[in-house]
Amino acid sequence: MAKTALLYEASQAVLSTLDLDEVLRQILAIARQHFDLRNVLIFLVDPEKQDLWIRSRIGCDVDSENLRVPLGCGITGVAALLKRPVYVPDVTRDPNYIKTFERTRSEVAIPMVVRGEVIGVLDCQSENLDHFNAETIELLQLFSAQASMAVQNARLYSLERRRASQMEAIAAIAQQTTAVLDLEQLLSKVCHLIRYSFDVGHVSVLLKEGEGEELVLRAANGKLTPRATEGNRFRAREGVWGQSLASGETLIQNNVTQAELYEETRSLMCAPLVSFGQIFGVLLLHSDAPDKFQPTDLPPLESVADICATAIQNTYYVERVKQLAYRDGLTGIFNRRFFELRMAEELERAQRFNAGMSIIMIDIDHFKELNDEFGHMLGDEVLRQVASLLHDQLRKFDVVCRYGGEEFAILLSQTNPQHAMGVAEKLRTLLERWQFPGLPRTVTISAGVATYPENGVERDGLMKAADTSLYAAKQAGRNRVMLATAETRQDEKRAQSAGKA
Repeated sequence: MAKTALLYEASQAVLSTLDLDEVLRQILAIARQHFDLRNVLIFLVDPEKQDLWIRSRIGCDVDSENLRVPLGCGITGVAALLKRPVYVPDVTRDPNYIKTFERTRSEVAIPMVVRGEVIGVLDCQSENLDHFNAETIELLQLFSAQASMAVQNARLYSLERRRASQMEAIAAIAQQTTAVLDLEQLLSKVCHLIRYSFDVGHVSVLLKEGEGEELVLRAANGKLTPRATEGNRFRAREGVWGQSLASGETLIQNNVTQAELYEETRSLMCAPLVSFGQIFGVLLLHSDAPDKFQPTDLPPLESVADICATAIQNTYYVERVKQLAYRDGLTGIFNRRFFELRMAEELERAQRFNAGMSIIMIDIDHFKELNDEFGHMLGDEVLRQVASLLHDQLRKFDVVCRYGGEEFAILLSQTNPQHAMGVAEKLRTLLERWQFPGLPRTVTISAGVATYPENGVERDGLMKAADTSLYAAKQAGRNRVMLATAETRQDEKRAQSAGKA
């Protein structure tokens, strides 16, 4: 009757839930209570590594993260290999015994078997010598059969829930990424969606840059402690990402000992981002739990990686289209359309932060005569070289554009009139001294400078001031720089007043 009562209670308890952690907790509690045990452990089989790892325990002070038992080793490993119980009445006399608790004197390992396959081991330890008799071991076997079924059902349920969640994630990512054409916004959204859908500690994206010898951390989302921040660079041929890029395969590392990106990383999954044969980088999932990822996680992550790679390719394509729309076809620098866009942005920034900004309008002197005398091909080459020289002399956040014909426009952020005049004079001197290949004479420029707010607070007023000062430079003999005068601002104010009237 006691045996029947125990089995009934066990089956009711462990089969009443599909939550794996709760199933394991109940198995341990029942085993401890009914068999008067201090220490009970549940080992699960790792098919890839052919060993056992501790999934749950009660009473033991063993370091469960680091203890792994190869099949055939120790009491539990032998029980798993032989598929039958192994009992040691005195562990001090057994050379195979692996110490997990100081006061253990006897131990019995019961394999957990489902359809002839060992999925784990129920390991029971007692502080008493020869604690387990034949009847107790038989009862533990019957209990283990119930427990095995409950564990397998919970694992299958967990796997199906995980798959369902991952399929929902794939659909959500596919739907949301198709509408995002900005790379930074796309990567931020992708990292957020993947982190919660795949239940991981951190998600990061490394993208190739330049010739592909380096990867740049472009986006990340998570709770782990970073060892690298966005913008950090890594060699493309090193680390797990190097292996993934070289093989073109998604890789799993379930026992990370030296994490490169996040301190707590214990498991890592790395998928290459490839679209139509073009490699863009890698997608990385990080977890602080060991043995987090399984082979069943590969297909859904690879689907997500393919979606992300295609979305990244789309953002690159859109960016190239934008660049073409904003680039001058002859010189390669920005065009007038881009100048108008940036000027509106710079004016807004200057007004918001009460900062200065300047415009330099430049015209190549006697360019029509140069074209007539030496031909349009050489004239085009002069335009290209002038554009290159102007671009190379400016700060990264300044903007030089081909405004039209032989005319160029420069936007200088956070500048005053003196600084803008200095820049314009430096450019004029550089070009005057430059030896243009194939051209037997010098090329000079005239420039007009206007500054916010001294010469205008709106686009039209500043442009008129810069044009007026450029015309004054030409009238004064060319090859010189002129600064817009205060009268120009007065003209703007009068024009505004007349418009209001």
